[in-house]
Amino acid sequence: VSLPVTIPFEVSGTAVDPYGNTRVGFEGKTIINRKDWGVNWNAALEAGGVLVSEKVTLEFEISAIRGA
Repeated sequence: VSLPVTIPFEVSGTAVDPYGNTRVGFEGKTIINRKDWGVNWNAALEAGGVLVSEKVTLEFEISAIRGA
């Protein structure tokens, strides 16, 4: 299954590394429903509820180097 996902990113900072390269960091986070991708398995708990949440949190920390 292939679905588009929009992830809002924010710049977390910029710095020059020891080699003189300018680096920039980005952070992004979104929540998806695993059932949208066909991941439907679950198990009922004795105390009620289910073992696995439908919600999956995706978190990204990206470091990029500025090109020449």
